[in-house]
Amino acid sequence: MGLRLGDTAPDFTADSSEGKIEFHKYLGDGWGVLFSHPADFTPVCTTELGRVAKLKSEFEKRNVKVIALSVDGVDSHKEWIKDINETQNTHVNYPILADKDKNISTLYDMIHPNADTTHTVRSVFVIGSDKKIKLIITYPASTGRNFDEILRVIDSLQLTANHSVATPVDWKDGEDVVIVPSVSDEDAKKKFPKGWKPVKPYLRLTPQPNK
Repeated sequence: MGLRLGDTAPDFTADSSEGKIEFHKYLGDGWGVLFSHPADFTPVCTTELGRVAKLKSEFEKRNVKVIALSVDGVDSHKEWIKDINETQNTHVNYPILADKDKNISTLYDMIHPNADTTHTVRSVFVIGSDKKIKLIITYPASTGRNFDEILRVIDSLQLTANHSVATPVDWKDGEDVVIVPSVSDEDAKKKFPKGWKPVKPYLRLTPQPNK
């Protein structure tokens, strides 16, 4: 059985393009994004890793560390990074894990035999500061990921972890949120002094509480 939301993210030690990584120690008390790509020197992956490098400051603002993985080795990663930097006009500024023995891929169920028996699919795991898995997204090898969406979800996860709210469809940071149904109107008066719009008794919109 694969990993599920709320499970503790498996710890591991592995070589990477930036040296040995002890995963939980690497994350420290912050959040993490672990994402896999099918192989080095592949076109879609090259664009993805370049995009993540350009977004690193956005992840850092959210106290999130990013780490990539493929089933190729460190030497291959280092050569590929040169291509990424050149073609994507950036500098890869985060580690790429080597997983030639597929130990991490197996731990995280990143190889889906009905899609490909040897390469990882495009898995994304968002891991909270408590080392619990908060989000799992799986893309096919043919489709590049939307990392703006991953940042949006992290904003939602971090907001809803600290306030009694949920985020509605297409929500972006700064927009109104939903008061969760478990909070009574009486308690909501204390928790949400800005008030709320009662669309329905179960659908109450309120300004984002941390803004």
